[in-house]
Amino acid sequence: MNLIKKAVLTMTLSSTLIFSGCGYNTLQAKDEAVIASWSEVQNQYQRRTDLVPNLVNVVKGYAKHEQTVLTEVTEARANVAGIKVDKEVLEDPELFQKYQQAQAQMSGALSRLLAVSENYPDLKANEQFRDLQIQLEGTENRIGVARTRYISTVQDYNTYVRQFPQVMTAKVIGMKAKPNFQAESGADKAPTVQFE
Repeated sequence: MNLIKKAVLTMTLSSTLIFSGCGYNTLQAKDEAVIASWSEVQNQYQRRTDLVPNLVNVVKGYAKHEQTVLTEVTEARANVAGIKVDKEVLEDPELFQKYQQAQAQMSGALSRLLAVSENYPDLKANEQFRDLQIQLEGTENRIGVARTRYISTVQDYNTYVRQFPQVMTAKVIGMKAKPNFQAESGADKAPTVQFE
């Protein structure tokens, strides 16, 4: 009986030493940090998505003949809302890219909507529009901060998961590098500014 207890104790101590030295717990902690960081990005995207209908409704009253831009914004919002976002997105670079493209489409549509507002002095003077525009600008800043934090967290995770001996543990338990944000195509070129 004593021999069995010693064997169990030895196995327990051995497995504890093996697992503590292989990075398993740190891999789990870093994976959770990536998930939490991604949740914050989603939270800010959701905040933006929630502001869009109010902004569109205010603009509709002033810019009735700007239907194309209003439709673009509404469609972009529907595309973003139509993409199921869960842990799978973090594991699949293709899904991650698709989600990123939908968010870029939303950003572009909102930029065009705000540009249209420049043609309507009464709209720009509308208090509700100004408040929504300020909230939207603040949300865009929050999205930028959340994305920066996510990028940093993913970099930390990806660096760790590729180092030895963690790379061995990661392979055994099926953990691999996570996709990260990439600049939109054309982002490396300065925009053309024309004054009429």
